[in-house]
Amino acid sequence: MASELRALAPPGWHRMHAAFALTVTGQRSRIVFSDDRQRQAHALPTEPILELVGTHRRLSAELGDGPWWRLELELTAEGALSVDHDYGDEPFPDDQLFAPQEYLTDLGTYPRDSLPTWLAAYIGHENRQSRTPQAAAVQARADRESGYLPVVSSDDFPDFPLLWSRWAALAAAFVAIGSEWGPRVLPSFGWFEGARRSGSSLYELPGGRAVLSGGVWNAPELEAAYNGKQRLPRLYAGAPEWVANPVLNTRAAGGLLTFCYWWERGRWYRGESPAAADVAVAVPGIWTAATVTDVVCDLLTEQPSDELRSAVANFVDAAQRRDVTHAQLAEVFGDAADLDAAHYQLALAGVARLGPDPIPDFEAIEIVRHHLRTEQLDPLAYPPDRLHAQRLSVGWLVYLPVEPDEVVLDRALFYVADDGVLESATSSAPPSVYLSGFEERFHQRHS
Repeated sequence: MASELRALAPPGWHRMHAAFALTVTGQRSRIVFSDDRQRQAHALPTEPILELVGTHRRLSAELGDGPWWRLELELTAEGALSVDHDYGDEPFPDDQLFAPQEYLTDLGTYPRDSLPTWLAAYIGHENRQSRTPQAAAVQARADRESGYLPVVSSDDFPDFPLLWSRWAALAAAFVAIGSEWGPRVLPSFGWFEGARRSGSSLYELPGGRAVLSGGVWNAPELEAAYNGKQRLPRLYAGAPEWVANPVLNTRAAGGLLTFCYWWERGRWYRGESPAAADVAVAVPGIWTAATVTDVVCDLLTEQPSDELRSAVANFVDAAQRRDVTHAQLAEVFGDAADLDAAHYQLALAGVARLGPDPIPDFEAIEIVRHHLRTEQLDPLAYPPDRLHAQRLSVGWLVYLPVEPDEVVLDRALFYVADDGVLESATSSAPPSVYLSGFEERFHQRHS
């Protein structure tokens, strides 16, 4: 095979990679030559090459493992050859994947004791994990009539509001550093694909409901089910009718779903899904605020300083309160990060602060000075250079400090919100009393 492939090589080639996928009824091939500048040229296999490949597979069928499904060869111009026989430990590339019926026909010629889980599911899932809205309604009614109740999942996942906020914080962190990995969010939807083919999705539904589902790549229960050792777990047992395909992880369509949890009435529920510890590789590190802090710190540096860890912890806490500001992102990730994209993730998830970022104290004081000039108030009564600003939750309290031996009744107080809106008041309404209304008006303007 190597000699025949070498005869196809263009001038100046440096390395060749060939891949052949075969069943008893199908054949696909890919042959690529590259030079030392990584320029590529594709070639088509000749009939002698295909005959040799077919012979090689028939010979491999006499071995204990049965015939391979894919054969890969690498050859250098110096004559170094490496060969890899692919028995399906990893999913085949899309361009070398046949229809399920072709694998079933191949298994009829070359029976096997067991199959890789993904391939067994690919050819034999028979839509058993599919749950259309119509089927969901029928199954939910049957569960109610039989009195079947789902498992109350008390100690598996954090409460949904916290889980969602932490998911969004992690999504923002991975986006900020430009990573292609990590979780992501869209309005009412989060998804995660781990580095080892496990992953999950999270849907937020109206009425305080949610669905978390996904798959662990090497789950033993799938291997056992698809190789005829036991039945598939009933992941939707006891589930309400709104747990259906539109809000399930896409693995359900291929029969590779291994867990499904749903949130309603302030609690998580599950059918025959495993406990959270067994699906941890398929979800982001959302278990505690400290877990999220550790993940973000590890993204940024191998040895985070106390100052950085404190800034990250504050960022995570703000995410849980759904009050993250652009300034907090800058403090954690630095101006070189993609702060706008990170903030957008938080905004989509609803955990970014509504309204503008905090204004600095000097800007609040200048707004009050402009007000004094506009209203033509006595500058001797309100000396502009003596104004002082005290930070509040959504703005500043600007006032004229009182001397230790000075008594002033109903002194003027100015509340400047972070959107620049100024409200005038007096000390007859203490700030502790006035603040709640000030905050409420600010949030109403930006809700």
